[in-house]
Amino acid sequence: MKLPIISGLDLIKRLKKAGFIATRQKGSHVRLEKYDGKKTIKLTVPLQSEIKKGTLNRIIKDAGLTHEEFNKLK
Repeated sequence: MKLPIISGLDLIKRLKKAGFIATRQKGSHVRLEKYDGKKTIKLTVPLQSEIKKGTLNRIIKDAGLTHEEFNKLK
């Protein structure tokens, strides 16, 4: 499945729908966290107008989501 071209703000909105909470911001990066019962998943999202494909892939994988699950979070 093809990944969309999205901005950092759009990515943060989708991750919040998946249960992540923005905990802090330092410069142009936002830190999100989610406690899944056993461990805390921590993600850092750059606030860019367009997230690179590799960065987006890594964030989706680290979030524990599949591409299909991520695309449903609109």
